Amino acid sequence: MAPVFRESEAMSDAVRSCEVLVVGGGPAGSTVAALLAERGRDVVVLEKTRHPRFHIGESLLPLNLPLFDKLGVRDEIEAVGMRKYGVEFNSPTHDAPVTLDFADAWDKDFPYAYQVRRSEFDHILFRNAGRKGAQLLEGVRANRVEFDEDGRGALVTAKDETGKILQWKTQFVIDASGRDTLLANQLQMKEKNPRHNSAAVYGHFTGAQRLAGKAEGNISIFWFDHGWFWFIPLADGTTSVGAVCWPYYLKSRKKDVTAFFHDTIALCPMLARRLEGARLVEPATATGNYSYAARRSFGHNYLMLGDAFAFIDPVFSSGVFLAMNSGFEGAETVIACLDRPHEAAGALRRFDAVTRRGPKQFSWFIYRVTNPAMRELFMHPRNNWRVKEALLAVLAGDIFRGTPIGARLVIFKAIYLLNCVMAPKRSIGAWLRRRRIVSETLHESAVH
Repeated sequence: MAPVFRESEAMSDAVRSCEVLVVGGGPAGSTVAALLAERGRDVVVLEKTRHPRFHIGESLLPLNLPLFDKLGVRDEIEAVGMRKYGVEFNSPTHDAPVTLDFADAWDKDFPYAYQVRRSEFDHILFRNAGRKGAQLLEGVRANRVEFDEDGRGALVTAKDETGKILQWKTQFVIDASGRDTLLANQLQMKEKNPRHNSAAVYGHFTGAQRLAGKAEGNISIFWFDHGWFWFIPLADGTTSVGAVCWPYYLKSRKKDVTAFFHDTIALCPMLARRLEGARLVEPATATGNYSYAARRSFGHNYLMLGDAFAFIDPVFSSGVFLAMNSGFEGAETVIACLDRPHEAAGALRRFDAVTRRGPKQFSWFIYRVTNPAMRELFMHPRNNWRVKEALLAVLAGDIFRGTPIGARLVIFKAIYLLNCVMAPKRSIGAWLRRRRIVSETLHESAVH
């Protein structure tokens, strides 16, 4: 049950009001706020920190670009971003890397994306929401949402940097709080992903060896025994490097995080060569409990966007794209709920369906990306029956426009299963190892 408040008890002269209150000023929150404000809605955004602020997740997808155009920020993103034309895959069991270019995807109109410093990127989206008319409040952390007993609104309580308590009475709450998952935690709906729970350790380097020419901005993926690495070149000359691995490996750490990070890089010789002579510009950071989802993405007068609803392994750089897309879907849903109450139920169901579609589409590949059979397909890509074009469409984020790739993805999945059958010992061994790791992780979660 959602917490409720009785208006006579909670309201006071100090309580502000707005039509829509957005918790979080990241890509999801800034996107939905901009779209609602430009349509004349009274929107307040509460951001717990102050922009620009650090955030990991610097790699975008080609299908982000139409969203930038609709928001009117394409030129600003281009000015701070580095063009990313494809993805380079590196495997310890293969002699040479393989690059997949977005220009070869099903739709050839989106041949590149961007690598961005999230501090700059998020700041651009946040200020854009302000230009469109949203009221932006930084240094204000929302900590409780109490819904009216009659379902007509909510009271949001927050605290600013001075410790002052602030409250808003609003018709609709949008939770874009990211991994803080404000509503999912409050409503006890957050669940760890039982099929994939990762941990990460990461940092930024100067002097890393990048790819040559046009490929300089490509993201590189490196498989290693305990998971995979990202290598993301940024426009200012730094390179973001991180290892996403099973929790058991991170828990084996006996040294400080930075020393552990260097030791982990040494386990991947191909990456280590790219970082010879490079310098880590700040201490490494570690984070766990990567994958989760809430049981619901909506209620009568609230939505959960982006990471506030679900977070999946970032191997395919889908996070910002899914967050922004949920902002677009969320804006249309809120308009329907406020202006056309008779359409609210259907609008909320459509929002939920779209919100779940993205993580589901990517997760099929994520659950199998460390399996040797899947690695073989990425390292030896073929376009029989246009399956390579369909795969690249997914990697580009082309999963919401009705692009006819469904049948080809079925063929790709059948080829994957056939590869597993043709190498049963290897496949069963990988499956048993993954099953053991997931089981141990779930057991530890239950104990704690």
